[in-house]
Amino acid sequence: MDLSAIMKKYAAETGAQYTEYDQAQSIIIVPVSGGRFQTVMGLITENALYKRRLISLTSKVTAVKPDIDYRMLLEQTTFFNYCRFAIKDNYLQVEATASLVGISEETIREMVQEVANLADQFEMKITGVDIY
Repeated sequence: MDLSAIMKKYAAETGAQYTEYDQAQSIIIVPVSGGRFQTVMGLITENALYKRRLISLTSKVTAVKPDIDYRMLLEQTTFFNYCRFAIKDNYLQVEATASLVGISEETIREMVQEVANLADQFEMKITGVDIY
């Protein structure tokens, strides 16, 4: 599975901006509603526990703060197709993760768009501004 090629093709088809760091990591700046854009990082990793290669797509929402309604965020994940909320490096993020085995290009494209849309939506809901 060539994540870079898929993300590069998706960027060309949607008007997104694409940046490749290496074979395992790339960034795509995805157009979302309201004329805004959301940065999505794609990364291929090895899951040590299950010995399988994973694709991880993430986008920052906001810095972690005590006044965020984390229960509401957890409840909202029941409505998502691929995504979940995560906290990494003191940032609330939206992430989608899947095994590379058997995943289709179309599913990766859907995952990228869902990550971008949800991160943008909750960034606006929580902060009221477009940050990432």
